[in-house]
Amino acid sequence: MKKFVMLSALMALLVIAGACATPPPAQPTAAPPTAAPAQATTAPAQPTAAPSGAMTPVTLQLQWVPQSQFCGYYAALDKGFWKELGLDVTVKPGAVEIVPQQVVATGGAEFGVAWLPKVLASIEQGADLVNVAQPFQRSGTLEVSWKDSGITKPEDWRGKKVGTWGFGNEFELFAAMRKAGIDPNNKSDVTVVNQPFDMSLLLNREIDAAEAMTYNEYAQVLEAVNPKTGKLYQPEDLNVINFNDVGTAMLQDGIFVRGDWIKEPANQETAVKFLQGAFKGWIYCRDNFDDAVAIVLKYGTTLGKGHQTWQLNEINKLIWPSANGVGIMDPALYKQTADISQEFAVIKAAPKDGVYRTDLAQKAVDALKAAGVDVTGANYKPETVEITKGGE
Repeated sequence: MKKFVMLSALMALLVIAGACATPPPAQPTAAPPTAAPAQATTAPAQPTAAPSGAMTPVTLQLQWVPQSQFCGYYAALDKGFWKELGLDVTVKPGAVEIVPQQVVATGGAEFGVAWLPKVLASIEQGADLVNVAQPFQRSGTLEVSWKDSGITKPEDWRGKKVGTWGFGNEFELFAAMRKAGIDPNNKSDVTVVNQPFDMSLLLNREIDAAEAMTYNEYAQVLEAVNPKTGKLYQPEDLNVINFNDVGTAMLQDGIFVRGDWIKEPANQETAVKFLQGAFKGWIYCRDNFDDAVAIVLKYGTTLGKGHQTWQLNEINKLIWPSANGVGIMDPALYKQTADISQEFAVIKAAPKDGVYRTDLAQKAVDALKAAGVDVTGANYKPETVEITKGGE
């Protein structure tokens, strides 16, 4: 019977992979490279001596290739924050075919990073997963159109060609459409176009609106040359619909583990150490901006320095300030994400209790606070970043 249950859960995960597998929100400037890093990333030699005793090996599965979206984890690896806590962490880059929920649920990694709606969908399909931290406090998803399109609100998508990457990235968009009385599955209401992982269809005016992240694809448009002027496009050339303003924003890039794994007291101790190192990494990316960009570039990003600099600045805006402490789930934002997920058919039923917990993240935050570390970023101010041609 146990074998049958495990097999059923695995089959359910494969279904999820077909429906939700995506290089999460941040994509390369060009189409996804066929040679995306498949090998695990390990930290360079650290000057700090290793703690006495054996190191605890754990693995983190990311959603996509190295870039500033994951700066906190690469900073924790590079600066030895995990090593100081006795953890030997392997960071696995993502790729088109990799679904972090599936990797963690089947034992391929102890920790994963994914959008909360995707994790909730995986749980509903039978995956035993638990969110243990939520560094991103805001959504970075936009729908971008040209100023002359006249698209300024979701109702204006009616009768238009509207792009999305799909694979689970469409949840906020479809929820906004349904909220505006537009059925995304009815072609007489709207034509939904599966766009590639760049902004080429919008730049070529093959679609009326394109999905974009604040930290990635939006910048790709601004990094492109306007053939009419010979200069880079400007923000005033665009209309931007932000899902935080629309009211269908969902939490993204949460950290999750396998439910049965985290029940073990020893694994809970490991999780607290992992989160403490990860949070310290995100704080480092906030407070040491230029060096943090250099760290990301060191780990093999496919994007240029200019683009990575823009991306880190926008990523920091999604994390800071964190009123409850970095990585602590805001119950109101969780409820908004869960309610929207159910209302707009991402999941069929309200999630059961226990799909997230805050105690482990709180212990990690408390340890950092005790060491005098600013865990809320209450006085955080974004950097001023200049757009560069092609993101170089």
